[in-house]
Amino acid sequence: MPAAKLRAILFDIGGVLIRVDVARAMSGLAEGLALSPEEVWSVLQKDPRWKDWQEGRISPRDWHLHVSKRLGSNLPFERFVEVWNRALDPTPIHDNGLLEQLAKRYRLAVLSNTDPLHVAHMEGTFPFFGLFPVRIYSCQVGASKPNPLLYKEALEACKVRAQEAVYVDDVAEYAQAAERLGMRGTVFQSPQQLYAELRTLGVEFK
Repeated sequence: MPAAKLRAILFDIGGVLIRVDVARAMSGLAEGLALSPEEVWSVLQKDPRWKDWQEGRISPRDWHLHVSKRLGSNLPFERFVEVWNRALDPTPIHDNGLLEQLAKRYRLAVLSNTDPLHVAHMEGTFPFFGLFPVRIYSCQVGASKPNPLLYKEALEACKVRAQEAVYVDDVAEYAQAAERLGMRGTVFQSPQQLYAELRTLGVEFK
């Protein structure tokens, strides 16, 4: 039985469309503290409210207050936002040519574990988001990858069946979660590798 015709391509954001350098943000948060940037990141990742932050159960201002208390930091909210968003490199990974070609033939979506501050910053900074009519964020859905809920939300919003979609992520576990639902998954390594991989999967370029 031939594979279903592809109609949608879903992309992770961090490490696939935008380079992420957590150390830049953590260096800003660590200024004036006894903790190193690495220690700050470790504290945040292990924080019991980290998942609430990623899944939208805590507001940006409450997260700022929570982090400030945990770290003993006195950064004002506006400065905290600026420092937090330093993790997102301002130069996108792809030139718009590839994405524009894909947008002419396929429904494009982003599917990302991310927080409200990064969402606002990304959508306000990177023009290529205009090529993605469907944007599925963990902080808006209330679930994180590899939870199937996130992927199903994206497929529903794209109005396609799993067999008609490709999912691109730099984390193999998340690409495999898409495959378990019937999608075609690929692990991103570089723009050149992605182009070749998409062609192999049956994606057509003009």
